[in-house]
Amino acid sequence: MHPASTFRLRPTTRDVLARPHVPALLAGTLVGRLPTAMAPLTLLLAVRAADGPVVLGSILAALYALAGAIGQPLLGRLVDRSRLGIVSALGASVAFVAFSLLAATDLAARPLVAGVLAVLAGAATPPLEAGLRALWPRLVPDPAEQRVAFTLDSVSQEIVFVAGPLAATALCELLSPAAALWACGVIGGIGAGVVATRPPAGWPPTERREVHWSGPLRSRGLLVLLAAMLCLGVNLGAFNVLAITLADRTGAGWLTGLLPAALSVGSLLGGIAYTRSPWPLSPQRQLLAAAGGYALSFTPMLIATVPLAALAFAVAPGLYLSPLLAVAVALCDRLAPRGTATEAAAWLVAVVGVGQALGTAVAGRLAEHGTTSVATLTAFAAVLAAAVLLPRPDLLNPRPATSQETSA
Repeated sequence: MHPASTFRLRPTTRDVLARPHVPALLAGTLVGRLPTAMAPLTLLLAVRAADGPVVLGSILAALYALAGAIGQPLLGRLVDRSRLGIVSALGASVAFVAFSLLAATDLAARPLVAGVLAVLAGAATPPLEAGLRALWPRLVPDPAEQRVAFTLDSVSQEIVFVAGPLAATALCELLSPAAALWACGVIGGIGAGVVATRPPAGWPPTERREVHWSGPLRSRGLLVLLAAMLCLGVNLGAFNVLAITLADRTGAGWLTGLLPAALSVGSLLGGIAYTRSPWPLSPQRQLLAAAGGYALSFTPMLIATVPLAALAFAVAPGLYLSPLLAVAVALCDRLAPRGTATEAAAWLVAVVGVGQALGTAVAGRLAEHGTTSVATLTAFAAVLAAAVLLPRPDLLNPRPATSQETSA
């Protein structure tokens, strides 16, 4: 055999996408998740179109997001005990009905009904993101390709958060908020349908066993990881408010959209670099390095007063964001006790979402005191995410499940 034939090239995104079922599952998951980025803005615009108070729109958006954060781990536990396809199809059906009723309801005139329907739509959100993350090790058995898969997963999230608000705004302007709400149900159903009809969505759990009442949360290492991701969520939520306050302070309204976009561009570049140039560290140390680099890169935002400089400063932390999320997803799967992979991934999704909501709320109040206060919160949350991981990095080492962990 020629020596060159034994040399294995580093796997690429193309290699992962060439795996059976991966393109369809990834595309279906991204489409099915669009309502999570569309619905909050659509609810705000729908209340405004009905001449309702802005606070009502904010409450409905918050109820939808909070219900989704609570519902994901519960639905993830159902997936671990049954099948992803069944749970996703049922959840999408309930969400479609809830969105359809919201579209037919005068939200301003019937706020209680609107609140119940918003909670129902959020709680029934299919656990597509968590389901795909739990499937990656089975879809892509090679550890080197798994690294690329988890990075592709984290990078592709930017599509949801960019396309979702744009789609919501376009539908509200071109058609109506009611049409946009109905579209949330339809789009979510299409995405869930694509995932549910693929063979992997019908695969049984790798290990059938009774799940402890606390699920994956009995893993101390996972709790540390979730705490760090909660802080990251606060950082991301506060960053969106920071974009608004910087735009107001500098008189450059375009910063409101372009500053988060700059972070996304950095995340995309960082993801590409991470897949092509593997870090010579263990996953645990990679997580610490990515969290530390992310935190340090945010400190220049404290002195950002020039719009173009602020854009440049926003790209820097983005370079660490995709590697940070990719390693977090991989470790989440490894730290989860047996039989709880989907629920663990759902908790990861939930804590980031709750953190974003908390960061947005706190930063919104701090905005009254000026841009510096918001920038300080944003940087502090990033530093705290890294600090949570420093005291006991040994907890991030996956441990074999004990008899107590696997008992009912």
